[in-house]
Amino acid sequence: MKEQNFKNHQRFVTGYHRVTLIAILLFLISAINYIIKCTPENKYLASMLCLLAVILVLMSWYLRSFALKAQDRAIRAEENLRHFVLTGKLLPSQLRMSQIIALRFAPDAEFINLAEKAVKENLSNKEIKLSIQNWKADWNRV
Repeated sequence: MKEQNFKNHQRFVTGYHRVTLIAILLFLISAINYIIKCTPENKYLASMLCLLAVILVLMSWYLRSFALKAQDRAIRAEENLRHFVLTGKLLPSQLRMSQIIALRFAPDAEFINLAEKAVKENLSNKEIKLSIQNWKADWNRV
C-alpha cells in the first residue's frame, strides 16, 4: 500500500462514483425523454419509470449521506477518546465536525497543538490537513 498524504487521501470508488451514479443519471434522463416523447397510452408507464429514476437518485444520495454521517460519529468518538488519552480532557467543543475529521490525519505528537490552533484560528479542514507534518493514514473511510 502506498503512503497516504494530502494529495491522495480522498477515496474514490469507481463502481459507485462513476458507474452507478452515471447509470442512474442516464436512466433519469432516458425516463424524462420517454415521458416527453411517449404516446398517451404509454404515459402511465413513462411516469412510473420517471418516478423510479427519481427514487434511485434520492436513494443513492441518502445511502451515501447516511453512511458518511455514521462514519463522522465514529470519527468524533475516536478523536475525542484520543484527545482524552493525551490530555485528560475532551476535544474543545468549538471544533466543527469537518475540523475533527481533518485532525484524524495528525499523529499524536501534532494532534493537541493542531486542535488548539484549529480552534484559535478557526482553520478550515483543508488548512488543518496542510498543516500536518507527518501524515497519519486513514484507510478505513470511504
